[in-house]
Amino acid sequence: MKKFYGAVIKARKFIMVLFLIAAGVCGYCRQFISVNYDINSYLPEDAVSTVALDVMGEEFEGAIPNARVLIKDVTKKEALEYKEKLEAVDGVISVMWLDDQMIVDMPFEMYDQEIVETYYKDNAALFTVTIEEESINETVPAIREVIGDENAMTGAAVSTAVATASTVSEIRKITVIAILFLLVVLILTTTSWVEPFVVLIGLGVAVIINAGSNLIFGEISFVTNAAGNILQLAVSLDYSVFLIHRFDECRCEMEPKEAMKQALCMSTSSILSSGLTTVIGFLALTLMRFKIGPDLGLALAKGVGISLLTVFLFMPGVILATYQWMDKTAHRSFMPSFRRLGRMVQKVTIPLVIIFAAAIVPSYITSTRNVYYYGSSHIFGPGTQLGDDTELIQDIFGKNDNYVLMIPKGDVVKEKELSERLNEVEEITSITSLVDTVGTTIPADMIPDKLLKQLRSEHYDRMVLSVAADYEGAETEALVETIREIAGEYYPDAYYLAGEGISTYDLMETVTEDMVKVNLLAIAAVFIVLLFAMKSLVLPVILVLTIETAIWINLSIPYVTGQTLFYIAYLIISSIQLGATVDYAILFTERYKENRNLLDKKESIIETISNTASSILTSGIVLTVVGFLLGIISTHGLLSQLGYLLGRGTICSLISVLFVLPGFLYLFDRTFVKSGKEGKKA
Repeated sequence: MKKFYGAVIKARKFIMVLFLIAAGVCGYCRQFISVNYDINSYLPEDAVSTVALDVMGEEFEGAIPNARVLIKDVTKKEALEYKEKLEAVDGVISVMWLDDQMIVDMPFEMYDQEIVETYYKDNAALFTVTIEEESINETVPAIREVIGDENAMTGAAVSTAVATASTVSEIRKITVIAILFLLVVLILTTTSWVEPFVVLIGLGVAVIINAGSNLIFGEISFVTNAAGNILQLAVSLDYSVFLIHRFDECRCEMEPKEAMKQALCMSTSSILSSGLTTVIGFLALTLMRFKIGPDLGLALAKGVGISLLTVFLFMPGVILATYQWMDKTAHRSFMPSFRRLGRMVQKVTIPLVIIFAAAIVPSYITSTRNVYYYGSSHIFGPGTQLGDDTELIQDIFGKNDNYVLMIPKGDVVKEKELSERLNEVEEITSITSLVDTVGTTIPADMIPDKLLKQLRSEHYDRMVLSVAADYEGAETEALVETIREIAGEYYPDAYYLAGEGISTYDLMETVTEDMVKVNLLAIAAVFIVLLFAMKSLVLPVILVLTIETAIWINLSIPYVTGQTLFYIAYLIISSIQLGATVDYAILFTERYKENRNLLDKKESIIETISNTASSILTSGIVLTVVGFLLGIISTHGLLSQLGYLLGRGTICSLISVLFVLPGFLYLFDRTFVKSGKEGKKA
């Protein structure tokens, strides 16, 4: 190890240049990485709705309607004029309205009012629009220009476009504020005016290289784009700080280059074990079938890996080049010694452990009883333009979604029977299909070509079902099951059903299957790493239980407060909180073991809290603030909730490590600390 680090120090200038070049190249590459904001596109390829969408893409030119546009205070004639304007917008594939269901030359009073009120009600016209997936970000703003802010639009395409536009600007704001706050925290927790900037140089290089290297994935999810950089910044902050402090300790006894070599050798075990558990926590997300998990997990694990390489290869050169400046700008510590906190915790440590132990089972049970959103329909709530638009449309026309049912063509009698059965379903308000529009007797060559292309392909006939249902929820789940059951009676294993509600149904099944698997494997992997690193069976159990209980307490709070969680946020935060905060428990435990070589149990608790509180709080406060910044600033409901969970979860982990873990170490001290030479008796 010393030979390796000796070579690193000898070639430090060359290594620094390589890292800076890599940062420059990766910084340039960032602009070429596309971001995907469509949750449903991350369903597994073998999901029923995904297969249906693939088949439909091969068979039909038109996609599933993905937007609803409402125009207020219009006549029938004006509504038809708006339809023409919407059809003329680049990226709009089709616009469906009442004239696609019936001839509208006669007064509306002469038609079936149930059908009419699906499209025209209270002098408002509701259009069902299909927008090309590739042009959503340009087409949705163009539609807004056509209809104006006084009218409304909603749907998956609108949600994607709004998320894209808002998240980009919000993440920039969050990043700037987070860096400024990080700088303030480092100034308060270090003893040199230059040291915070040295740490930021290392962090910045690592974050830029990781962000640019995401180009290897081609495309990243909106979660990775929003949270990846700031999470990497927060979880890898303490690596450079720890190395600098070790270097300062060693420099008291030897010349700078030798001191750096010694500091690297002394730091490797602690930093690597800390980084490895973090990487494993993030890699657990790659085991999810829901592909946002692998997307985020790989990016974060890669980021921590790059941060580790930066600390061990790049930072030695930076520190050796700047240590004299750090010496010249040294100042007294602004942080307290924390010995008073240590004495307080030592006095109440056993009662705290008892309270904590009593909360383990209830917090776990409560954390599993939350109510969830599985899809994207609630991402933009009241107070946002999309949320208000959605509420306006639902107030007038009620809840609505569009499903597409594809069935083998050829038997029009069977199709008609199927249509009649489906029309009996209360939630299905209308069906657009050939048998419903032109009947069963008109030959295909007499059907208008435009209509024929929309509803018939080489192998399938297509039915567009308008349903009075939300995109998700118990009623929607029952409706999906009913439609699948009816279609299965007529075309067993030969039909395809797709739509926003269908994808959300499959999403629900996919992510709930992922939950237990991901959590158990993450816990097991971290446990095994700790087992080998600490050479103790008891310590890994204590550490994992401490952090996992903090996670359960964090996830119990939404249940107690009656908040509905996005299941994706619930699923992701478990691995992120474990990976990001188990470091605190490792650092505390390792320092406690060191102190036990010289001190008794009680004094070791006091000394360990005094030694580690500053480092733990530095990282923890930054991670907490980053989380709450994401929660407060982001208008994207899922990202906002993920931020709040991260901020609150970090606080739970900090409390567990600083106030409860000391008690566990005190109680089980004899299982991992030997008496005599290796430990002073209590």
